[in-house]
Amino acid sequence: MPKYRDELDAVLRALADPTRRAVVERLARSPAIVSELAAPFSMALPSLMQHLRILENAGLVVSHKHGRVRTVTLRPGALDVVHLWLDEQRTPAERQADRLSIHLTRTNPKET
Repeated sequence: MPKYRDELDAVLRALADPTRRAVVERLARSPAIVSELAAPFSMALPSLMQHLRILENAGLVVSHKHGRVRTVTLRPGALDVVHLWLDEQRTPAERQADRLSIHLTRTNPKET
């Protein structure tokens, strides 16, 4: 059982909702203010704030308030736990094929 299971569970739960995935996809381009994030969705602002709170609790986003404006940013490395878990799920055959590919690239770089 991975040591980071609780963190992974929180991230996967947060990303299970399509609205939250859309927010993460938007924030991957650049930080945004809450009203900008809310624009594409047909929901009340308090509902979007709940989604943002879940993303923040999962460690995916951080928010900063400047006056009356709240800016939300995707936390660097936030999805690393998912990448780590997925990498651990790869089959031994996939790993061997990857190692073979690396070996062949090093020994015959002109043929790849």
